[in-house]
Amino acid sequence: MKTGRTYDIVVFGASGYTGRLVAEYLAQQYPAGELQWAMAGRSIEKLTTVRAEMGIADSTPLIAVDSDDAASVAAMVKSTSVVITTVGPYQLYGNELVKQCAAQGTDYVDLSGEPGWMHDTIAAHSAAAKASGARIVHSCGFDSIPFDLGVYHLQQHAIAVTGKPASVVKGRVRAINGSFSGGTVASFRATMAAASERPELIGILTNPFSLTEGGSGPAQPPGDKPQYDPELHSWSAPFFMAPINTKNIHRSNYLLEHRYGHDFAYDEMIMTGDGDQGKAAAEFVAVDDSFAKSPLQPGEGPSKEEREAGNYEVAFVAQSDDGQLLVTSVSGDKDPGYGSTSKMLAEAAICLLRHPDLASGGIWTPAAVMGNALIERLEANAGLTFTIESP
Repeated sequence: MKTGRTYDIVVFGASGYTGRLVAEYLAQQYPAGELQWAMAGRSIEKLTTVRAEMGIADSTPLIAVDSDDAASVAAMVKSTSVVITTVGPYQLYGNELVKQCAAQGTDYVDLSGEPGWMHDTIAAHSAAAKASGARIVHSCGFDSIPFDLGVYHLQQHAIAVTGKPASVVKGRVRAINGSFSGGTVASFRATMAAASERPELIGILTNPFSLTEGGSGPAQPPGDKPQYDPELHSWSAPFFMAPINTKNIHRSNYLLEHRYGHDFAYDEMIMTGDGDQGKAAAEFVAVDDSFAKSPLQPGEGPSKEEREAGNYEVAFVAQSDDGQLLVTSVSGDKDPGYGSTSKMLAEAAICLLRHPDLASGGIWTPAAVMGNALIERLEANAGLTFTIESP
């Protein structure tokens, strides 16, 4: 715990759908006395109800915080070592919280998949976070931990096997069972609305390097049309989360002083199978707009049984200079949008708490700031598995 702080962690948004899952996980995974944490949100009444419904000890403190009230946000930030926030869309409700964490030296994790907003926070708050020592870490859920850490894991394997990083990596979703979150849908809509009001955001949203200072890099595979991957014997289709994951992965490379190389190229797609059937599925996925039209709202989500039945697996593939195929994978044991995401977010916060010297202050990605320490926590506690498949 940071000196002078009351809590190790505060979960802001604990009465919301994902926030309550994070709170439940902390209560179950870290027994009383092992972690000093609190639940925060706008309504003490709602927090009290959630605390009872999720079987969380009555002794768990509750804090009233309104994202629009700077004084209440500042008081929360000053009280804790780490803030977990599930209050999105972050471009609507997250500005004051990031500002206060950066100013007060409080570590921070969120679930943001909003590259325009993240671009703005990097520009506005990096200097303050570096000065205060605050480690601000966006995208600590399904976007983008499995992908960001998956590339990090593959590159470690490539360096161990070949002596250097892979210059071209393919991220391929092999399986995904479960729904995306209502918060993700709301963030997408907020981003589209912002782009209509700020045309300059279009360039940020379409540039794979928009989260790296300088905003430029080598030519990248488009990943926006069906293609056949002969080394995988499968067709692949555009993946709706690729635009945010790709940006975070390139930022990781930048923050890691180009450990993946200055010529690093990455694309991310979803595998649909071999033959004519696989091709037809890829073509269908390429034009499917069900995500944009989803009726899901923030706070809505699947039942516990549906969350438990979900899972996902992502392969990361590269070839060495001599044609050797390098394959690793990341899998998760719950539905990606809620069950696995809530565990990843909580463990990212615990990782920052338990490793105060991992990195200096700044606006980070999960791989760049936590790397192997987070991989170890996710495998030990959160149902993720990182596998080296070949060679």
